Amino acid sequence: MAMQLVRKFVVLTAAGLILAGCQTNQVISQQPVPVSGPDEQPQAQRQALNPTPSSDTQQQEQPQTSTDLWQLTRQHMQLDLDHDDPRLQAQFEWYQKHPQYMQRVATRASRYYYYILGEVLKRDMPAEVALLPIVESAYDPFAYSHGRAAGPWQFIPGTAKHFGLKSSWWYDGRRDIVASTDAALTYLQQLHDRFDSWELALAAYNCGGGNVSKAIRRNKKKGLATDFWSLDLPKETRVYVPKLLAVSKLIRDAEDNNLTLQPLPNKPVFEQVELNSQIDLAQAAKLSSISTQELYQLNPGFNRWATDPDGPHRLLIPADTAEQFRTQLAQLPAEQRVNWARHKISKGETISTIARHYNTTSAVIREANKLSGSNIRAGKYLLIPSAKHESSEYSLSQSQRFSRKQNQLAQSDRNRVSYEVKQGDSFWKIAKNNNVSVRELASWNQMAPGDPLRVGQTLAIWKADAHQGLSRSDQQLIRRIGYSVRSGDSLYTIADRFRVSINDIQRWNKLEKSKYLQPGQHLTLYVDITEAR
Repeated sequence: MAMQLVRKFVVLTAAGLILAGCQTNQVISQQPVPVSGPDEQPQAQRQALNPTPSSDTQQQEQPQTSTDLWQLTRQHMQLDLDHDDPRLQAQFEWYQKHPQYMQRVATRASRYYYYILGEVLKRDMPAEVALLPIVESAYDPFAYSHGRAAGPWQFIPGTAKHFGLKSSWWYDGRRDIVASTDAALTYLQQLHDRFDSWELALAAYNCGGGNVSKAIRRNKKKGLATDFWSLDLPKETRVYVPKLLAVSKLIRDAEDNNLTLQPLPNKPVFEQVELNSQIDLAQAAKLSSISTQELYQLNPGFNRWATDPDGPHRLLIPADTAEQFRTQLAQLPAEQRVNWARHKISKGETISTIARHYNTTSAVIREANKLSGSNIRAGKYLLIPSAKHESSEYSLSQSQRFSRKQNQLAQSDRNRVSYEVKQGDSFWKIAKNNNVSVRELASWNQMAPGDPLRVGQTLAIWKADAHQGLSRSDQQLIRRIGYSVRSGDSLYTIADRFRVSINDIQRWNKLEKSKYLQPGQHLTLYVDITEAR
């Protein structure tokens, strides 16, 4: 019976594995390949993005293809990088004076630039667009901003949803290199079609098409020019476009400005491999002979120890081990792609408590066991998909993050207080009485904020010292952001928005509990990118 459930839950076609697409395009190489779209539905999948050149000009460009991606970028720049405006000059001087920053960003971009530049050139967009993640996120797929924007292209939740970027407990499409790039380029093309200007399209990407349209209407009424440089746009947007132009100009004229950029080979860094089902990420890393850390860097959209059981069912695998991965994956029996535990239900257990024990979700357990509701009976058995390896193997997973956090708490100046749940208690009530956030209280106890509490249940509450700093062990999961207090903000609303505790905000900013926040006040926050939405 157990094996039948496994086979029903993990529907695999071992012999039918296919390569979903190499990161290639006609300008960069000569192999047309299909690439999956952001919503992962068959009808929305993009077809081959390598049209045959239709003009003599395009055909003549082919022999000029460079072996260095930076040189290829220079060959396909289209924007006016020498516009005489003080904003552009100011930004150029800043980047010019910080060559080490540019070199660090270029190194970080090396995993992704071949793919992103290729996608930009497939669409006949200016090569400068491939440099936009430098401005948006410093090419860090785990970047998270005060405006709740995430990923290399810094999508906010609403825009991400509009462009089909999926978000779930398992996965955040805003950080997925393939899905977010497809969405960002589609968005930019739509904005270009609307404004017929790449500078205005970029401005609209930053502040919204509505704001740009309003600025254009205001200038028209005054009889003024309506190009980007003439518009009265938000302060951030007024320097946003010059930043990209400055970065592009510096890369174009790198030699003249003594900027040394390590050549980026014009060859695929990774390949997209279709999986057809969920797979344990540590298992996938082993099959491709890389570390789980490297696998997460190539697949930053996945939050947990495995891919999302509902897709996307693909992984980016290093190009030099992709064939090995495909071969070994085809030989791996379906039931071994995810570990399964056979759990005997004890009296008083619920699906949610069992899910917490196995670091999974109630929905996954219900799906695995074909349960329509939440009713279970003591003495019966459940099949639970679970991680194959120790949590330390999953460097960016929820379980590893939780483990590091618990170790940090145990070794810090925090004091652990045990609290016994009473009749009428709720997460909100207990959190408020102890001046902590609901989400933090839940995470300390390996629970979700929506999980029910039982009378007599013991919860751990960690009281933080006001001067306790951020642990170094959390640096790859935590992003430091600045936040300017807005009218109507309170510590509670800010803590809830960014899923941190009130105590932590006070500790990070050395705030006195009796003082009120003031509009415009600057706060420093440390935000967990795996929890951010």
